[in-house]
Amino acid sequence: MFPSDTMFGVFLVSQLCVGVAGNLFLFLLYMHTFSVQRHMKLMDPVFSHLTLANTLTITFTLTPHIASSFGVRQFLDDVGCKAVLYMYRVTRGVSICTTSLLSAFQAITVSPRNSKWAWLKFKLHTQICPSFLFFWIINMLIYIHAIRSITAIRNSTLVGYGYVHAYCQTGPFGKHSSSSYVIVILVRDLVFVVLMLCTSLYMVSLLHRHHRRAQHLHSPHISSQTSPEHKATHTILLLVGCFVVFYFANNCLTLYSIYTHKKILSLEGLSGVLSSCYPTVCPFLLMKNNKIVSQFTSSFSVMGLRDSQRAFDG
Repeated sequence: MFPSDTMFGVFLVSQLCVGVAGNLFLFLLYMHTFSVQRHMKLMDPVFSHLTLANTLTITFTLTPHIASSFGVRQFLDDVGCKAVLYMYRVTRGVSICTTSLLSAFQAITVSPRNSKWAWLKFKLHTQICPSFLFFWIINMLIYIHAIRSITAIRNSTLVGYGYVHAYCQTGPFGKHSSSSYVIVILVRDLVFVVLMLCTSLYMVSLLHRHHRRAQHLHSPHISSQTSPEHKATHTILLLVGCFVVFYFANNCLTLYSIYTHKKILSLEGLSGVLSSCYPTVCPFLLMKNNKIVSQFTSSFSVMGLRDSQRAFDG
């Protein structure tokens, strides 16, 4: 084990702790709010589901890379590789689908009343749970085909085409089954990423129109004020932008490593970092302009002031 491997392992541990802590904090905060208030706003279940998927993605992605960086040998056997890689791929797919759903819901929410999408506003709350169930089922069905090809790495010298993880590798598919598997994944990604981009462009156009309308009215009061819906739209647009950047960077690196004849394990570690960047950054972007987080921090500030006042009085 080289010092550079140890430093990389420390970085991965830091990323794991920050990402899991941020996502779990938001998830538990939403669950606590629901248990107290007995109701949630339209987007809150989507946010909580996304943070749960992100937590699982980060855990199943980084844990094997951390063990490998600190020199742990034979951390995963064949069964462990199948379980970890399957769960990583499923939860990552669910995260992609949920981010797309978040963007679509927000676009419908901020659409004008005379828009052709306005009629969907009253049906969104009935589509949340079925959408979550559909995301899990479709991703589990897509990746169950890959389980039989995943095996533990038994040779330190890796040569040939295929996907390589810290302790795992995929064996060769049949020619027909490999093409079908890749096409299914590409279709899923294309549908959800294109939906994400289209709804994001629609929201950008709405914000641009609102800005031009405010300038046309020559009202500094209107132009300086931002509604909660527009703040949420800005946050989701930033979220989608981060997702697209990390998604394409990770996919390019993954495709390069798959079709490289001689494998470079350091590239696989970098791929793990990139695939975990979006779920790590995501909760901190969601905390921006988040009313639940603001209420939580303000309640702690009030408690701190009360305690200091009691100590002063005492």
